[in-house]
Amino acid sequence: MSQPADAKPDETMARIVAAVELGRSGQRGEARDALTALWDRIGADGDAFHRCVLAHYLADLQDSAEAELVWDERALAAVADLTDDRAQRYHSSLQVQGFLPSLHLNLADVHRRLSNTDLAREHLANARDLVQCLPEDQYGAMVRAGIRNVTGALDAGSTHRLDSHP
Repeated sequence: MSQPADAKPDETMARIVAAVELGRSGQRGEARDALTALWDRIGADGDAFHRCVLAHYLADLQDSAEAELVWDERALAAVADLTDDRAQRYHSSLQVQGFLPSLHLNLADVHRRLSNTDLAREHLANARDLVQCLPEDQYGAMVRAGIRNVTGALDAGSTHRLDSHP
């Protein structure tokens, strides 16, 4: 996710992206610490775009499913305060509706791993209903594949972390 050339630089997003890249390079603890410090700076009532993106990525860096659930729930709560206008100040292609399938998919997966099958199925149903708003691009394909993988694991009764879904 990059900003359009004419957009005002977003220092907080630059720090979020840098921390995410740190995590992807294998430095999970350092990334988690950096994002947690940013969360503390932004605050629970700060910019909804920053809160949503930060919590979404921070969930993937947690060591326990219980901690991951807290961050996934924060991401979904933040998106309720987010507008398309605010998201598009970061990148003109973003729409709030496009965030929802992935947020519900992450909640479905973590509830599956916590054996909360009813909640997992509820969030999967939401993800399936909302995925139609995603384009047929790489991101849309990734979310659709995630829905299939989490559905298969849920149907099989698996509570293990999936390789295809961090």
